[in-house]
Amino acid sequence: MDVLIVSGTGTEIGKTVTTAAVAAAAVRQGRSVAVLKPAQTGVAPGESGDVDEVARLAGDRVTPVELARFPEPLAPATAAARAGLVPVRPDEVAEAARKLSASHDLVLVEGAGGLLVHLDADGATLADVALLLDAPVLVVAAAGLGTLNSVQLTAEALRARGLRQAGVLIGSWPDAPGLAERCNVADLPVVAKAPLLGAVPAGAGRLAPGAFRAAAGEWLAPRLGGVWDAERFARQERAPGFA
Repeated sequence: MDVLIVSGTGTEIGKTVTTAAVAAAAVRQGRSVAVLKPAQTGVAPGESGDVDEVARLAGDRVTPVELARFPEPLAPATAAARAGLVPVRPDEVAEAARKLSASHDLVLVEGAGGLLVHLDADGATLADVALLLDAPVLVVAAAGLGTLNSVQLTAEALRARGLRQAGVLIGSWPDAPGLAERCNVADLPVVAKAPLLGAVPAGAGRLAPGAFRAAAGEWLAPRLGGVWDAERFARQERAPGFA
């Protein structure tokens, strides 16, 4: 069973576009991909959600699956409670992922917000899903100032629960990175104690789907199906003062 959990250090950091890039790279390798969203919040009935955006960017060989939808843009547990709807539970997510893995080469499970955002009133989280599936977690992080603390906290939470961290990936790399961003290239794998596995350019989600699919592998390390080279990227983006 090949399942990858895509989490992050917060909201609006590029998880969905990163998920689409990983899916697109896998499809280009001839693999069938399913993308599972346990809980979609902040989207009204009939509107496109995150899995629809992944499928739009990555192509029709991607199977989008959404387990629950809550209209207000809140944490899943809070959004479910306010809507009077039944929250999604980790065992339901794990079972759905297992079923999808029976007919797909890769299943990507995209979380909502950060790793420990509550799914239900009992405090269940995406970390519980990863534990049930024994699946590695890809941590999507911001590029700029403040990201090191968030990445280290997420990495420590993963280790405390006995979970595997696939690595860390920068979800939106700016066209003109500043000093903090360039220093973080060297510091992120240190605080995460895990490899840097890619950097998705800012605005990548606005590319035409064909251009997105063609370029996705250039943003991802070989471990994620791409050709991105961490050492070369670090040399190119090294901040002044680093040897």
